[in-house]
Amino acid sequence: MKMAQVVATRFRDREVPDVGIDWPRVAYLLHLSRSLDEMEEARLVPEKKVLYQFSARGHDMAQIILGLQLTKRHDATCGYYRSRPLLLSLGVDPADALGSAMGRAGGYSDGRDIGVVFNYPNSNGASALPMCGGVGAQYTPTAGWAEALQYYAGPMGKAEYRDAIAVVLGGDGSVASNGFWSALTIATTQKLPMLFFIEDNGFGISVPSDVQTPGGNIAANLASWRNLAIFEGDGCNPVDVAHLTRHAVDFVRSRRMPALLRLSVPRLEGHSFQDTQAYKSEALLKAEWARDPLPRLRDFLVPSVMSADAWDDAKTEADNIAEQARIEAESRDVSSPESVVRHVFFEGDLQSMGGQYSAGYRPPESSDEAAPDGQRINMVTAIRRTLDHELSINERVVLFGEDIGQKGGVHAVTLGLQEKFGKARVFDTSLSEEGIVGRAVGMALAGLVPVPEIQFRKYAEPATEQINDCGTIRWRTNNRFAAPVVLRMPGGFFKCGDPWHSQTNEVAFIHQPGWKVAVPSNAEDAVGLLRTALRGNDPVIFFEHRAMLDHQWARRPYPGDHYALPFGKARFTGKGDAITIVSWGAMVPRCEEAAEGISADLIDLRTLMPWDRESVVSSVRRTRRCLVVHEDLGTAGFGAEIAAVIANEAFIDLDAPVTRLTMPDIPSPHNPVLLEWAVPSADRIRQKIKDLLEY
Repeated sequence: MKMAQVVATRFRDREVPDVGIDWPRVAYLLHLSRSLDEMEEARLVPEKKVLYQFSARGHDMAQIILGLQLTKRHDATCGYYRSRPLLLSLGVDPADALGSAMGRAGGYSDGRDIGVVFNYPNSNGASALPMCGGVGAQYTPTAGWAEALQYYAGPMGKAEYRDAIAVVLGGDGSVASNGFWSALTIATTQKLPMLFFIEDNGFGISVPSDVQTPGGNIAANLASWRNLAIFEGDGCNPVDVAHLTRHAVDFVRSRRMPALLRLSVPRLEGHSFQDTQAYKSEALLKAEWARDPLPRLRDFLVPSVMSADAWDDAKTEADNIAEQARIEAESRDVSSPESVVRHVFFEGDLQSMGGQYSAGYRPPESSDEAAPDGQRINMVTAIRRTLDHELSINERVVLFGEDIGQKGGVHAVTLGLQEKFGKARVFDTSLSEEGIVGRAVGMALAGLVPVPEIQFRKYAEPATEQINDCGTIRWRTNNRFAAPVVLRMPGGFFKCGDPWHSQTNEVAFIHQPGWKVAVPSNAEDAVGLLRTALRGNDPVIFFEHRAMLDHQWARRPYPGDHYALPFGKARFTGKGDAITIVSWGAMVPRCEEAAEGISADLIDLRTLMPWDRESVVSSVRRTRRCLVVHEDLGTAGFGAEIAAVIANEAFIDLDAPVTRLTMPDIPSPHNPVLLEWAVPSADRIRQKIKDLLEY
């Protein structure tokens, strides 16, 4: 079905559109936005009380008119660094806006993030999802929110979601980003209730929009895109903006289909305060100021909607509110430096929005005592059985990724789950890792439990920005939002290796704040850790080692539907007093084989974030020797962190240097002979053990 259409409106300048717009409110909010911008530019930035400032002048009126139409409880929007007028229209306290710009306590982030990176959990109306500092990063999470709306209204049968929409704001520069195109694909292939609101000011900092998209008009270029309604017009003409936004919003609400609205607006100040706009000619600057929406709004409203005195009163009120906001913001303290380490992970204080816990979920009773059931099963079957059970008892759980549906995943982990639970809960995605993770973020913010799969570890690279942003949401919003995603990721060698399918590099995720990282070595641990992740309140990387998915050693009896393991608690697979051997994943059985006949503490960490420092250090203090074995590269691998902690906390107890055995600093080689040489083998591990014992 071809949906693309172009709607461009032109009305008489004095015609008052009957579209339910509260025009006096628009006038007040526009004055307030301008007053805040001017206050920052004239006073707060020169006084170094605000360090990052992005004026919204020129963009402001259109955003305000849009925001006043987002009236449903489950509407959500995600903007970018020039979106403060939208936030004001949603009801954000101006003192929070200014206080956040000053980095003071409270507000959007408690001083943790720059003040133009907004968020607003709104229990009384539309919320502003946590914005990002990266251009284009807002698109795919918004698509995820729209997908969650569709899921709530459909399979979950919640009527209050049936007319809610998701709205994403972006400039003309952002339409060149991967996130924009990924979200566009998601929204149109899935027919989601999502509005792309593009504010085209002609420049991405200094780069003209025709460098971002051919001809400089994304609406024209998408005119033939299927399942997408296109609207465009003058973002400075109050009548055009009112009709176009109402038409676009109503279209998405009623048709439950995506639309794109492109409004041409001037950027009346530089990209940021420091930008002098020297790349613009005097004629262009003059032409842009001639399009200023503020005087055009006055000409439109006075006297047909409000008197000149009422217009002036709105400005006076806005200036007074802005000044009161400044006084309140400046009276706020800077938060305690010690508090900045809080809210990386869930600490018991529930976030305002995001995740199943905020929606009232309470996990079933669980136990870390296994109740073995039946014969030994491989890790593939164990993971599938765990997913199956959690899908059956928790309707918020949804699985998605490339080839996980009818095919059942390239490793057969999800085989049969789509047939059992339907395409709404187990579904394939377009080939975009940014889209897979980004949409998961939006779904988690909406209260679902998204379980995306990245087909191989190396394929996560295009999703790096979304992975980083997801992990920091709780911290950078000071516990206002969280996005507990469970990201499944196979990796590591199998029968052979190669640079594309066999990478481990777990340390990259450990270095992403806010993510927990699980690396089970066997079927029983996989069940326990996955269940904890699915019932938890933090984002989790669940690493599934390809060599262990059907490994004979990794097979265990299914430990029961209530089996759940705490993160940060290692398993001792052997006990002794001559040496401590620390490993995880595919190296665990090799270490067991290598240590046969040797009195050794064999520690399988099971999780790397958090990791069981106490057990490792305690063991080393007793054995006085330590070997760390992992498949990842040696330089800056996680073994270096373990060695550093031991050196710091147990140095005087050591009788030998802490030693690491890892892959050399090379990609995984393809030929099995080359691979076996590169990956730590049982023979090489045993030799390292002997060397340490003889030291």
